[in-house]
Amino acid sequence: MKTIGKEYILWDGAVKGAVWAESPHIYKVNDYYYLLIAEAGTAHHHAVTIARSKNITGPYEANRGNPILTHRHLGLDYPIVGTGHADLVETQNGEWWMVLLAMRPYGGYFYNLGRETFLAPVRWEEGWPLLVLAPGGWNLHMQHLICLNISGILQPDRDEFNAPDLALHWNFLRTPREEFYSLKERHGYLRLKLRPEKLYELANPSFVGRRQQHIHFVAKTAFEFTPQSETECAGLVLIQNNKFNFQFVVTQNSDREIHLIKCVDGLEEVLAKKPIMDGMIYLKIEAHGQEYGFYFSHQPGEWQTLIENIDGRILSTPIAGGFVGAYIAMYASSNGQASNNHADFDWFEYIGLES
Repeated sequence: MKTIGKEYILWDGAVKGAVWAESPHIYKVNDYYYLLIAEAGTAHHHAVTIARSKNITGPYEANRGNPILTHRHLGLDYPIVGTGHADLVETQNGEWWMVLLAMRPYGGYFYNLGRETFLAPVRWEEGWPLLVLAPGGWNLHMQHLICLNISGILQPDRDEFNAPDLALHWNFLRTPREEFYSLKERHGYLRLKLRPEKLYELANPSFVGRRQQHIHFVAKTAFEFTPQSETECAGLVLIQNNKFNFQFVVTQNSDREIHLIKCVDGLEEVLAKKPIMDGMIYLKIEAHGQEYGFYFSHQPGEWQTLIENIDGRILSTPIAGGFVGAYIAMYASSNGQASNNHADFDWFEYIGLES
């Protein structure tokens, strides 16, 4: 577990004084080794630069056109920012593409979707890769965003939980060390077991979620849950990390209630609460940019407003830190106490909206 042999310093970035030259990829194309890197950090000044050499150990010649991709000169109000961390791919048909990360800010310089994946065509010119972008320009546009929901193949709008296994777009928080969910104990339902793990802990709570993929979206679910104590809760959560999130949950006070809890830097605040009846409960979260609305119902489609126009910027990287986008998840917890209770989710629906 040690490096051996001579150490070779290949390159320290294209720009004098560049910070964080990182994410190196080396490709052998014809007679040259090409070294592709990211530099200037993963925020607004991010860039893709490249150098080449006929020897893998160098010396490396920088492309005089570096950076070969950046959006740092376009201003904070450009719709796509932070382009970088790229990789080159050649297809079986001899086509070349660049896959990379970038962000889409909205509601100011805030990006709840985190770093997203973009794909741009590449051609080779005078021995260097050149991005083939819009005529008369060299900037990424929305058509380069990779949408993983094309034709509903990978991420269906609605999951009825009739399959024997969870679909691949569902994720957990951290590595599960025990079974906390079941698709078999009640056919057609996702059962989440209440466990002591909490959303604001660095733990693996009873959490099954998917990414927020759209600036405007609606997420809905229907579930059955009867809390047995004031510590028990279940419902939907919006989360950037354990310290910045919203919990839209059913819990027990003197009666069964629905709460919206906002967590900022680990401090929780109940923004709204209302009593609800027993039986199936329907929840809806609707986002229009950075304005989030939270609704509930006892019958399909008969929505009641819990609270609207909640600022969603706490789910963005500039406020919460990190690099990933926000998640919407089904969640259940007994908040530090032992429990044999569970919540049964009948279905979950997520739809991107035009505006």
